[in-house]
Amino acid sequence: MSTYKHQVEENFIRYAKIDTTADPNSTTFPSTMKQKDLAKLLVKELIDLGLKDAEMDEWGYVFATIPGNTDKEAPTICFCSHMDTAPDVTGTNVKPIVHRNYNGSPITLPDDPTQVITIERHPYLKEKIGDDIITASGTTLLGADDKAGIAIIMDFANYIVTHPEVKHGDIRILFTPDEEVGRGVDHLDIKKLNADYGYTLDGGVLGSIEDETFSADSVKVTFKGVSAHPGYAKGKMINALKLVADFVAALPKDRWSPETTEGREGFVHPVAINGIMEEASVSFIIRDHLTEKLSKFEDELQSLAQMIIEPHNGATMVFEVKEQYRNMKEVLQSVPFVTDYAIEAMKRAGIEPRPTIIRGGTDGSRLSFMGLPCPNLFTGEMGIHSKQEYVSVQDMEKAVKTMVELIQIWEGHED
Repeated sequence: MSTYKHQVEENFIRYAKIDTTADPNSTTFPSTMKQKDLAKLLVKELIDLGLKDAEMDEWGYVFATIPGNTDKEAPTICFCSHMDTAPDVTGTNVKPIVHRNYNGSPITLPDDPTQVITIERHPYLKEKIGDDIITASGTTLLGADDKAGIAIIMDFANYIVTHPEVKHGDIRILFTPDEEVGRGVDHLDIKKLNADYGYTLDGGVLGSIEDETFSADSVKVTFKGVSAHPGYAKGKMINALKLVADFVAALPKDRWSPETTEGREGFVHPVAINGIMEEASVSFIIRDHLTEKLSKFEDELQSLAQMIIEPHNGATMVFEVKEQYRNMKEVLQSVPFVTDYAIEAMKRAGIEPRPTIIRGGTDGSRLSFMGLPCPNLFTGEMGIHSKQEYVSVQDMEKAVKTMVELIQIWEGHED
């Protein structure tokens, strides 16, 4: 690929300018219809590449096929990225800026000079000196999570279509909405996708390969108090808002929380409080790499909630648990070659593999349990969900090279 002119930079800038922020409070799918603006553009670009079956379905999923060109019995491989961006920071009016030949000095973002990207805060930048770094302008996120993945897949598709000497089986392309709000594959027709194995392009540092995620549940604890006129409330009123406040204040301070855990340590994380005096609730996300630990967290949390209402005669509590996703390792450990091939592809591309775990989840978590074993590959996206998000153009180009090697490895193996 030494003479190939990559398109990832141009692709990424084009996609980053399209607002695709997801909305966790929406009841529609996708949660914001503007995600379909990017989907429509991607379908057009895929058709322009010659992928005649490219389409967006009613839910906003984008599908396309690069037909195989080998005489071998090769499995169908899917590459997937998500189109939405996180609601944590606005994705409206993103202005991507390319910082050529980064020299290691602080990057001050022009639309908000208080936003300064430094090596001290972002140590990975030490490895990126000499690279071309793309940032936002200071008032928005960048959207590298996961438009970097989309830009990579689209550049890969262009390379494969224009280089028929690269032998491969059928390749399926999938772009999903609403990954950031945990609904990325809620309406995906896995039979229509029709792939044997897959890879999400949604990882961080160069060389990272992730085949282990959190397992995840959500919990909603609702406290029901007793209403009374505040002027005549003595001995009668039980304020549900105060019950919620006492409950959150009673959470452990030295464990459980995201801010006190790392590695394979799980956490119990309150994310929203809603209510009025008579009824109030607090929502949690529960995470651990061992699925069985989720129920232990939940049992302890429920006991704590019960302890809060016990002194208040007439107060009640409802404890609701919903499964979100499970650790993809539970599936991928039975097909280790899916990860092994990605590691081999990186080595062929001259990249040092960095196997790691995800303190979170990807669409690949749920896809793996839907029958599509699906590790996560690097894109270079860093500082995600923040105004200091950035991505290296060269990291994206190396992801394309990895994919080209990977698809040839699959064509040359029989599993």
